[in-house]
Amino acid sequence: MTTPDHQPPAPETPEPQFKDRVYRSPSGVAGGVLLLAIAGWLGIDALVTGEGRAPWLALATLLLLVPLVAAFTLRPAVYANEERLRIRNPFRVIVLPWGTVEAFRSGYSNEVLDQAGTKYQVWAVPVSLRARKRAARKEDRGDAARTRGGQPRHPSPAHNGPVRAQSDQTMHELRELMDARGKDPRAQGEVSVRWAYEIVGPAAAGAVLLAILLAVG
Repeated sequence: MTTPDHQPPAPETPEPQFKDRVYRSPSGVAGGVLLLAIAGWLGIDALVTGEGRAPWLALATLLLLVPLVAAFTLRPAVYANEERLRIRNPFRVIVLPWGTVEAFRSGYSNEVLDQAGTKYQVWAVPVSLRARKRAARKEDRGDAARTRGGQPRHPSPAHNGPVRAQSDQTMHELRELMDARGKDPRAQGEVSVRWAYEIVGPAAAGAVLLAILLAVG
């Protein structure tokens, strides 16, 4: 009696060592929630109590403004893991395997460049010049205290590096991931860009409806 051949188990796909790191702007999220609350309050009041064309104008305005406010405040985020960087900007989602990332740039805005030279802005990590100046002053005080042989009043954690603004610290972490993962075989592939039709569609519908209402008079 023959016994069936036992097939070797299929190799398992290695699990990432860590889940996505998520970066976003807390102040942007807070501002977006406040703006949406105000728009919702005014818009719903006009829908319920308005007369004539007022409810239609309120509906068109809400269709236009709510997606745009959400796009520029709540939506922006950066997701990073061992294999790729995913940037969720107001109107697009860009996925870059680490092997395709050439550099990060930080000036008046934060940007990432792929190996083809295409530049993508990182909306979720806005630059704060005030935070940079505050971090520079803090670093200078720490250097002065160490030069005098004392301890800085607010030392950086474990004195492992310079004091950075939060956005600059985020970009530093992303650069470290790029350097560490760029050569990994699992981090290769092609850049993909997808338009956020869930934002563009309602906003375009609201704009068309508002234009028609205003044109009709």
